[in-house]
Amino acid sequence: MNNDTHKKIKHSKLSPAAIVKRGIAISIGALLMAVGLEIFLVPNQVIDGGITGISIMLSHITGLKLGIVLFVLNLPFVYIGYKQIGKTFAVSTTFGILLLSIFTVLLHPVPAFTDDILLATFFGGMVLGLGIGLVIRYGGALDGTEILAILINKKVPFSVGEIVMFFNLFILSAAGFVFSWDRAMYSILAYVVASKSIDAVVQGMEQSKSAWIISDEYQEIGDAINARLGRGVTYFHGEGAYSGDTKKVVFCIVTRLEEAKLKSLVDELDPTAFLAVADITEVRGGRFKKKDIH
Repeated sequence: MNNDTHKKIKHSKLSPAAIVKRGIAISIGALLMAVGLEIFLVPNQVIDGGITGISIMLSHITGLKLGIVLFVLNLPFVYIGYKQIGKTFAVSTTFGILLLSIFTVLLHPVPAFTDDILLATFFGGMVLGLGIGLVIRYGGALDGTEILAILINKKVPFSVGEIVMFFNLFILSAAGFVFSWDRAMYSILAYVVASKSIDAVVQGMEQSKSAWIISDEYQEIGDAINARLGRGVTYFHGEGAYSGDTKKVVFCIVTRLEEAKLKSLVDELDPTAFLAVADITEVRGGRFKKKDIH
């Protein structure tokens, strides 16, 4: 790559408004996670997975404040994140973990909202997951386990999710020795609830779907999607590998709630059409916003 090319490529910087927006989102996420921990889970001896779970158990054993243990244990992983993922991620993560530590210390004297173990597990996991998901959505992290998993993933034939699950299997099981086995089972339940909450925030409550349709009636289907669903479509040129026939492929993006209507529409216009639908985590740009249907 020559010097001229280097000059053309510039690292984009976040605008002041984007930095403020990210800072507010990470602050809210850290506060929600602290509430989930100190107001629901920790008082009822229920833990989360990852470094957070280890921190809860060490805090219980040593008597140290949870916020201090969280900050100290996560610091090495922030450094790993800086080396492996980048400076922006490391700064966002450091900011989030620092706030999480402060919030947990401040909330520690606040009494638990409930001593009903099932309610505490469910709502604690949900609030904690919402907080973590919000921080992840805005480019940070509140737990170092994922960062470690990314590093290990490069050296072993397992996905990041599988590595995290492997770690958490041992961490959540350890709660049985530190607290009790029923608390370990409640901890697994809290982890599952938190995972679902994280997915809802990161992927969005109104998850989008991509649809690929191959049909001889492509024009009618495309027009119907545009008119009856208010969604734009794109036509691609395709060719059958076996038959060599030229085909038109209809591509569109709809919301999860519109998926059933799309299938019904395609079935109505061409029952023999090929239809493939897949989940999409995020949609940006273009003209995805729904058109008004009169």
